[in-house]
This record gives sequence, structure tokens and C-alpha cells, in this order.
Amino acid sequence: MKIAHLILAHGQPAQLARLVRTLAHPDAYFFLHIDKKAVLPEFEAILPKENVFYVNKREKVGWGAYSIVQATINGLEAIVSSELNIGYINLLSGSDYPLKRADEIHNFFRDQNGKNFMEFLSVSHEWKEAIPRLSEYHLTDYHFSGKYFVQRWMNKLLPARKMPDNLVAVGRSQWMSITLDAAKYLLTYLKAHPEVTHFFKHTWAPDEIIFQTILYNSRLRDTMVNNNLRYIRWQDGKASPEIFTAMDEQDLLNSGALFARKFDMTSHPEILDQIDKKIFSYT
Repeated sequence: MKIAHLILAHGQPAQLARLVRTLAHPDAYFFLHIDKKAVLPEFEAILPKENVFYVNKREKVGWGAYSIVQATINGLEAIVSSELNIGYINLLSGSDYPLKRADEIHNFFRDQNGKNFMEFLSVSHEWKEAIPRLSEYHLTDYHFSGKYFVQRWMNKLLPARKMPDNLVAVGRSQWMSITLDAAKYLLTYLKAHPEVTHFFKHTWAPDEIIFQTILYNSRLRDTMVNNNLRYIRWQDGKASPEIFTAMDEQDLLNSGALFARKFDMTSHPEILDQIDKKIFSYT
């Protein structure tokens, strides 16, 4: 089972190199989208070379903006055009880390028979706090003076937005593991429906909704499993997940997940060392 790990990274080249080395396998390929704001040679200097590809179309990724969707699309296009006959694509960040050995991860996906793993809660029933993302206008992807003033008046004067193409909105976490067939469908659909791209360019944090929604409204709905195989811990009211520390070792080991986020090798390297020792038998 060939796996393409599509990794979105913006910093900490040494941590990204560690992630790649840990996931290395004869059938593992790495497609790295390095944020355009980062210095690419700093990554190229220390990243492994074997089966590692850099996504040429780089985006300046902004938090909550469509640019992270575009970065993902660029990576999916690179994987599809590589003609490597990939079985599964894992979307990861540079702050992720595996909780299973590479051979276990490959064996897991080999046995999945085309299932797609992602979180997809109903926005209208289960994830209602996301409704304003879709009904209101957001100018997160734009950069001009007074944009929040303009955004406020747009939402006062214009009618509430409606989902294009009669899509039923679902979503939650952006991180996912999908088949090559699903990736091809996403790319084909978005090219055929520019109105969907336009809609999500005015949506806050569209990366948490767009891909799940497209697949949920497609022939691939029955292949979707509402589990993204990641262990992520959130604090109430926080916009970003907690960073794991040495105190979280047992929670991570007992999670049963394939991957976890979020880690920071600069501030808390010890938890990665503990995972290496317990799971990968590194000393």
C-alpha cells in the first residue's frame, strides 16, 4: 500500500525532518507544502531526500483563510500528477507525529477497502457554532485597510449567504486520510464548480468544512468514516489545540489513534523522545 503523506509546514525544519524520518517506509512518499513565507533552503538542507517531493505551488498561508485550502489543493494536485499509484493520502501538519510504527500504518490502510477517514459533523444539527461561518461574509483571505469595517457592513446590508450547488454542510477537523479516488474527485469537482471556490473564499476557516462537504454530497458518501484517526486535545474556548508535554504520554499511548497533534520540539522535545522509546524502540 503506497501512502502519500501531504504535510503542510511553515517552520521548525528539524521537527519536520524528524516526522519524515519516523514515517519513512519503502512505500511512503512525502509531499511537502512549505509556506511561502518560510525559507525553503532551510528545509531542503536537513530533510531526507528519498521519496521526498516539494510542492512547487506554494501559498502564503493565513490562519482561518482560504489559503490553507489552496495549499492542500496544490498538494493533492502534485500527488495526482505524480502518477505514483498512491493508495492513501494523509494530510498532516508539521506539528503532527505518529503513534504507530510506519509498517502498522501501512497495514492499517491496506485493509480499509477504500474508506475515507475525516470528521464530518452536520453544521445545521451537530456543529451549530459553525453556521455563521457559512451564513456571513468573511474577508479573511483579503488584505486591505478597513477590511473588517467593510465586512461588518456587508453582513448588515447583504442577505445571508446560502450554500452553493445545494450542498449540505458538514465538517470539523481539517486533518484527514483519503483515497486517491477521493482526492481526484475533490479536484475535479472544484474545477467544475468555481462558485464553490468563490463561496469558501468568503468563509472563515473553510479548511474545516470544504473537503468533507464535497465528499458528503457525492457518490463517495458511503465510504466516509467519521473518524480522522488523530488524537487532538482542545481546551474550552481555545482556538488552537493543546501542545502535548511529557505529562501526556499515557493519554497518547492509550488513544488508539494513528497520529496526534500538536507537538513542539523546541519547547517540549521530551514527549517525542518518550514516544520514540515506547513505540519505535529508539534509545
